[in-house]
Amino acid sequence: MAKIVTTSAVHKLPPDLKKAVMDSPKALAIWNSITPLARNEWICWVISGKLQETRGIRINKAISKMSGGMRRPCCWIGCIHRKDKAISPSVQFVLNRQAKK
Repeated sequence: MAKIVTTSAVHKLPPDLKKAVMDSPKALAIWNSITPLARNEWICWVISGKLQETRGIRINKAISKMSGGMRRPCCWIGCIHRKDKAISPSVQFVLNRQAKK
């Protein structure tokens, strides 16, 4: 059985995402070939959904996208939890706009 790389920059790999990646040979191959920062972005994108239903949808979409060769989630502002760099002005703009909703 193939092993999965669990390291990322900030977030720990949650069990539900780990199982989904392990169950897909194509997603597993991509997961193990991407950088810790890229793995962190997939994890952060999945866990940032507020509802359990959203999380499930994101896990399924992540597996589909990785199986198709995508190495990072698209159309997403990126992980705001990283402490190694400041949040960019464009990301701060999006966060401010979301906070006003």
